[in-house]
Amino acid sequence: MTLINANKNRMNGSDFGILKPISALLVTIALASCGGGGSQSPGGGSGGGGNSGVPNGGGTTTPLSRFDLAGGCYFLRADGQFIERDGSNFVATGSDDSNAQRFYMQPANLGRYLFYTDDQQLMTGNGSAITATPQADAADGSDWTFEGDAGSYNVRSLDQPISVADNGLLVQGAPASVLQFEPANGCQPYPEMPTGIAAETFKGQAAGQPVIGFAEIHAHMGMGHEMSDGSEDVGPSAGGVLWGQAVNRFGVTHALGDCAELHGPNGRLSAENIILDQDPTASHDTEGWPSFIDWPFHDSFLHQQQYWKWLERTWKSGLRFMVTLGTGIEALCNIAQASYGDPNSDCRDMGNGEDQVRYMYDVQDYIDAQNGGPGQGWFRVVTDPQQAREVIAEGKLAVAIGYEFSNIWFCRVTFNADGSENRECDEDSIDAEIDRAWDLGIRNVFPYHDIDSSLGGTGIFSSVLNYVGFTDTGGFWETYDCPNGGKGDTYFYNAGAELETAPLAAFNEPFQQAIGQAGIASLPLYGDERQCNARTVTDLGAYAINRMMKKGFVIHIDHGEILNKQYLLDEGAKTTPNYPHPSGHGAQGGLSMAQAEQMIRQGGIIYPALPNGAEWAAFHDRLKPVWDASGTTRPFAVGYGADANGLRKLPESRGAGADPVQYPFTLFSGADWNGAEFAGLSPMLVEMLNIPGGRAWDINQDGMYHYGMIPDIIEEIRIEGGGEKLSTLYRSAEAYLQMWEQTLAASANARAQNLPVPTVLPIAPTN
Repeated sequence: MTLINANKNRMNGSDFGILKPISALLVTIALASCGGGGSQSPGGGSGGGGNSGVPNGGGTTTPLSRFDLAGGCYFLRADGQFIERDGSNFVATGSDDSNAQRFYMQPANLGRYLFYTDDQQLMTGNGSAITATPQADAADGSDWTFEGDAGSYNVRSLDQPISVADNGLLVQGAPASVLQFEPANGCQPYPEMPTGIAAETFKGQAAGQPVIGFAEIHAHMGMGHEMSDGSEDVGPSAGGVLWGQAVNRFGVTHALGDCAELHGPNGRLSAENIILDQDPTASHDTEGWPSFIDWPFHDSFLHQQQYWKWLERTWKSGLRFMVTLGTGIEALCNIAQASYGDPNSDCRDMGNGEDQVRYMYDVQDYIDAQNGGPGQGWFRVVTDPQQAREVIAEGKLAVAIGYEFSNIWFCRVTFNADGSENRECDEDSIDAEIDRAWDLGIRNVFPYHDIDSSLGGTGIFSSVLNYVGFTDTGGFWETYDCPNGGKGDTYFYNAGAELETAPLAAFNEPFQQAIGQAGIASLPLYGDERQCNARTVTDLGAYAINRMMKKGFVIHIDHGEILNKQYLLDEGAKTTPNYPHPSGHGAQGGLSMAQAEQMIRQGGIIYPALPNGAEWAAFHDRLKPVWDASGTTRPFAVGYGADANGLRKLPESRGAGADPVQYPFTLFSGADWNGAEFAGLSPMLVEMLNIPGGRAWDINQDGMYHYGMIPDIIEEIRIEGGGEKLSTLYRSAEAYLQMWEQTLAASANARAQNLPVPTVLPIAPTN
């Protein structure tokens, strides 16, 4: 995480930010000859695409459950009378539907709906009265909960049902009215982000065949200013400064609305300006939907990059497996919280991360709601590779979740002036946290991340993290000169970094005070060579890794000190089959060519971190000889690591001299799509992502603005590399699943032989 972009002096890292802010009664609904979504799928859009493809709503079939109302257009009758509008009020006075109010039924989540009118209002209760409220002013009372079986529902907002007063006025309270939904046409669709892809996506292969599709193994969809659909107050991630949500019960206008609430007028209170750019006078246009003038952008770190409709666009193009990670750097979050963030935010790595993971189940429910009910959505959380294969066979997206923290398992460390250290975890607490995470559905873990912990040393790649780490641990890195200079032909990814201390001393006055309080007489001096971390795997680190292997986690190798990486690989070599490891994050700390070859030979994978099409093609060509030299018989595969919402600079455009992407373009058709993987797939036309009356995103201009641009990058890959590279990409989901299957087999072997915890640990020289 947190690399430095020399052009803007921004933290161009990953995974986290620096980081303001900010009885229900029964209603019987007799559903007479009404329908949910007309000729569309229940969610309205093609291929499970949500309501953006529903021009009029309308229903022609009788709903079988409360979920079937999704995306439908209806008249509403209360106690037999059609509901009409009287200014901002709703009255049940119509004997026919000639003046009746039409409602577009927009799912707020499973079994919850918004009543959306033609004049862009929401029927909203305040606990007593019911009025029309502008969609932009949606409130708790706009969110109506439906419970019960067909023909008998509990419908309420603010715990009060709909009732009809003596004068016909719709109010809330007893007695609850009998409601009827009757099909209508011509409803105003609820505003939502388009996908630019009208076609349905492809289904999976027959049982027993390799899956077709690509894998993205490093994303952070749980990051945002509120880790719920908005109906709860869970709190923010990232210290409370990253604006936007993956889903919100009131849709895109609220999930991606004006960010001034966090970033201030003209964005002048954004931590991005003040800390990342180090320019308090910097500003940005805060308006989100629909203009998105200044955000999202490829180097806009503190705005949502993985809204669910952007993910849908990428899923339609063939994304079939994704790893999304709860993440954070506790030290960095504390800095944000105390400065420009939310002082009430939870900065504990494990606490905040668990909230991010639970939000993923909320996202799954939300997408299910848009597509007709539980299990109907295309976003499916999976906990084993067999589940993933079943999901992909249905043409859906298999989502595995994980943890990427500095203080994983609550293993924070504090360094004392006398050279000793205080550890905040032990073997018993590690066991308890590992079991808790597994029960939550966590299957991917990073043993190390950006800051030293009780488990060992982080991979070095940025001087700034030396300062951040000091605020958390009370100590600076002890280092050694990286082997072979840390770069060159012996490295697949460069190791370490050239460290500076002078900028840290001048960072701010509180930092200087903290140095004095810690009893540190002077700042460390580092050599001119690239420096690697002399702190490697501790005894607790060895114990935790052993336990994680026996549990069956996919253990990601990135972020570990280079000797820690070797330790993981050597431990993986002790099982039969070998315990494999993935990298989809640029190694973060270095990876030698020998280690890269060992990773592949032992069943692991290496996918590039956030490349554009040209960079992906170059990575493909760099990895291919390593893959071949490893002796593996697995088909060559290269996926993607997007690190969306990880405070990572997204890929820029390929430049003015590149052969541009021509919109619209077609996937799965043409000479470059003649690989066996694509046989039988229908052509898919991809339009430039364009919001009617709002923003259009052209990858040729500024590269990857957000997660919805990955299909455009696939077209870049076709332009840059042709059919061979497309086949390699669309084999990457299968490659990950094979690695996961091998992980579970190796884990079973580690348990059966009771793989011991090593007593001899790697020791690095110090300068």
